[in-house]
Amino acid sequence: MKLRAILVIAAAALLPAASQAAEKVNLLLNWVPTADHSPYYYAKAQGWYEKAGLDVSIETGRGSGVSAQRVGAGNTQFAIADMATALVAKSKGADLVAVMAVYANSPQGFYWLKSSGITGPKDFPGKKIGNPPGDASRVMWPAFAKQVGIAPDSVTFVNVTPQAKVASLKSHAIDITSDFYNEHDLKVREFGPDLGFVAWRDIGINPYGNAIIVNGGYLKKNRAVVENFVKISQKAFAACVADIGPCLKALMASVSGLDEANQRDQWNRIKELMTDPTTTSVALGAFNAERMKADYTMVKAYFGMEKDFDIAKTYTNDFLDPSIKMTK
Repeated sequence: MKLRAILVIAAAALLPAASQAAEKVNLLLNWVPTADHSPYYYAKAQGWYEKAGLDVSIETGRGSGVSAQRVGAGNTQFAIADMATALVAKSKGADLVAVMAVYANSPQGFYWLKSSGITGPKDFPGKKIGNPPGDASRVMWPAFAKQVGIAPDSVTFVNVTPQAKVASLKSHAIDITSDFYNEHDLKVREFGPDLGFVAWRDIGINPYGNAIIVNGGYLKKNRAVVENFVKISQKAFAACVADIGPCLKALMASVSGLDEANQRDQWNRIKELMTDPTTTSVALGAFNAERMKADYTMVKAYFGMEKDFDIAKTYTNDFLDPSIKMTK
């Protein structure tokens, strides 16, 4: 029996590292799972995280604010959060670092009906803009107004839930609404050629959108884990850019109630948001230093910060594979 026990121990010592207990990590999403989260589900379905020794759980989110707070407090290792929200959380003491840009472009935009007489932002004065009270576009409205040359107090904001935006616009309860570009095609189908739209990025306001963030303390102690997670996620995004079909299949196998055609439309818009000169030349998911400095200045001006910090230490491209670039 002793000899048998010795042989079992020796055999176990010879097993590959992949068979050892996987590192459990949690990814908290910014919201309910949709097309922009499909790469993580695809990577799980392909077993890529598992092969790298990672046991990844994906948790439905409740907004970027919650994601930033939980990562910052060390209650979850990874999360998806809007960068402006993450920077505000950082100023309040949240220990977080952004390790991959998902939306290299701002998804913010304004929608209206051309039949209302609005031809563009110059016609916004005197109109009603409907969105939720805490909507980021309300906070940043002074920056938008200044950029297009209208008075910040020239519009009236009306409280509208996210689910009621289209109906409120259709019933003329509001004249304009803000929304993320992901849902652009739903509005195109609803309003057709009567739909008016302006993207914030097209008028020169283009802060980074969603990004993968990690707890700073966890990063210091687990650099290899973070590198594996980031590289695999980056690889998955590249695979989904090449062919979204398998990625949506993996997403919908885990998440009920999604319409595949709608998710495919969303992904096509998301690819636009992922594309900028840095992601196409440096690496898919890479941050640009000058843009991050500009975002810091903008967030400080319009969102407010409790405490200044070094923006250069709040993000990194170190874990990205430079051979993987976003297609132009």
